[in-house]
Amino acid sequence: MKLTLKRYRMVLLMIVVYTILYFSFNPLFNPAVSGSIRSLTELLIVVPPIFILIGLLDVWVEREKMMKLMGPESKGLGLLIAFLLGSVAAGPLYAAFPVAITLLKKGSSFRNVLVLLGAWSTTKIPMLMFESTSMGLSFTITRFVINLFGIMAIALISEKLLSEKTILTISEKFSQS
Repeated sequence: MKLTLKRYRMVLLMIVVYTILYFSFNPLFNPAVSGSIRSLTELLIVVPPIFILIGLLDVWVEREKMMKLMGPESKGLGLLIAFLLGSVAAGPLYAAFPVAITLLKKGSSFRNVLVLLGAWSTTKIPMLMFESTSMGLSFTITRFVINLFGIMAIALISEKLLSEKTILTISEKFSQS
């Protein structure tokens, strides 16, 4: 019972907040509920295809192949693959985390997973195309280059600052889940 309450504490908290909104601040209740329903709908549209693709990745790509392509010894090839995967990916950033966990389970290096997350969040191709038409090509190229160096720097610095034991603990934690 205690575990169930702990697991669903955020849901229970939201029920309490919505109840308070309904009785105390009724004009805010309908917009809050409709916003939550929109977010939940988006989540239900995005997440199932991502999990299907993750399942296929898990079954089709052998761990040895993933370690060769994106493992600790992959060097520039792993960084390039991670960057391209993140840039061509579809969906919001929260969809990237299950992909990142799967890559860690398959033996991808921590650095490459950070590059994937950075690219997913800042260098998506559709976003770059929209940005170049609305903000101009020179702005888009400048931002892209800055993000490229920023992503690589964050990944490399994070890997250097975190001990091997910490990175191993993170990888093992997700390998067991």
